[in-house]
Amino acid sequence: MKVQRSTFLAVTGKSNLHHFHSSSQRIPITSEIDSREFVSKLLDRKWGLQCPASPIQQISVSSVKGIDKFSFLNNTRPHLGDEMSKSKQGSSFYILRDDLLHPLVNGNKARKLDALLPLVEDHKVTDLVTCGGCQSAHTAAVAVSCAERGLRSHLLLRGEQPDVLTGYNLVSTMYGNVQYVPRSRYANREEMLRTYADLVAGEDGTVLWAKDIVEGRDTMNVAKMDDFSSMKTSRRKVLIVNEGAGDALALLGMFRLVQHLSQDHLLGKKRPVKFVVDAGTGTTAVGLGVAAMSLGLPWEINAVMLADTLKNYKRHEDHLIAEFSRQFPGSVFCSGLDMNQMIKWIDRQHPRKYVHMQVLLFAIEDTLKMIFFTPSLKL
Repeated sequence: MKVQRSTFLAVTGKSNLHHFHSSSQRIPITSEIDSREFVSKLLDRKWGLQCPASPIQQISVSSVKGIDKFSFLNNTRPHLGDEMSKSKQGSSFYILRDDLLHPLVNGNKARKLDALLPLVEDHKVTDLVTCGGCQSAHTAAVAVSCAERGLRSHLLLRGEQPDVLTGYNLVSTMYGNVQYVPRSRYANREEMLRTYADLVAGEDGTVLWAKDIVEGRDTMNVAKMDDFSSMKTSRRKVLIVNEGAGDALALLGMFRLVQHLSQDHLLGKKRPVKFVVDAGTGTTAVGLGVAAMSLGLPWEINAVMLADTLKNYKRHEDHLIAEFSRQFPGSVFCSGLDMNQMIKWIDRQHPRKYVHMQVLLFAIEDTLKMIFFTPSLKL
C-alpha cells in the first residue's frame, strides 16, 4: 500500500478525451512532420487518467560537518522551469508524487494502464486476465481499475496463498478473481495466460492479447457485441495483459508523462537531465527512454534492476521497441538510434527490502538536483 504524504494535485492542460487512432487510421509520417508533431498525434487519444500531472516536491539535503547525519527539508511548492537555474538550491532533489494519482493504484502502474483502459471499454471487453507475484502492484492496479469500470478481472498469482492476506495481495483479492498458480506452471507465462483465458471465454467467447487490439486483429465487430450484450447469456470477450503490463501499449503512458514534464514551466526541453528508476519488468524505464529520445530531449534513464538479469532486461527492451515500431509505424526513434545512449541498466547494490520505493532520479548539469519516486509500503 502507498504512503500518502500530501494532498496537493496540479491539474494542467485540456481534456484528453479524444478518439483513438485505430489500426486502419495509422498516423502517416512524412519528412515534413517532426518528432514532436508525431508524438502529439500519437497522444491524441482517450486516456484513463484525467490529467498526466502529479505534484512535484523538492527535498533539500544538508549535513553538519564532522557529524555523520543528514537532515531533509520538504518544499511542497518548489520553483521549476527557468527558476530552477536562477535559484541557489544547493544539494536537493525533487519528487514526482505519482502515489497521489489514485488511492489504491500504484503510480507507474496507473501510467502503464493509461492508454489501455479506454481501449478495453471501446472494444467491449468483458474480462481481463493478467498475472504477477503474490504482492504484485500490477495485478492490484488491474483489479481496482476493472472494478471501477464494471469489468471482471482474473489474476493469476505466483506461488501459494499466504495465511494472512496483506498489502497488494489483499487489494487483488478484494477487487478481482485471484487464482494461485504453482511456480513450475507460472514459468511458462504465455501458455498459462492463454489457457486460463480460454477457460474464462468458454466455447462461444473470444480471447485477445493487448497487441491484437492495436494491430487490428480484433475481428469481433463492436456493433455485434452490442447485440450480444442484450442477450441473457452474453458472449465473453477476454483480453490478456502481460505481466507488469509489459506491452508496447504501456509505453504511451510514459510518452504522455515525458511530454508533460518537458513543458517549459517544469523541466523544459533543453536542460540535461538524468533519471534513475527502479525497474521491475523494465517497461517504465524503456517507455521513459523511448519517449525522451522521440522528443529529442537531452535526458538519460538509469534503471536499477530489481528482478532479472541484464541480458533479460535488454531482451525485453528490444522486444518492446520492436513491438512499438510495428504497432505505431513512423516512430522516429526506431531507425538508426542507439538506446544504449538513453537507457543505462544498473545492478542493485542492496537486496530489496520489505518496504520499498520506486525511485526516479535525475541530475542537471552534473549536479544532483532531482529525484522522482513513488513510495509504496508492503504491509
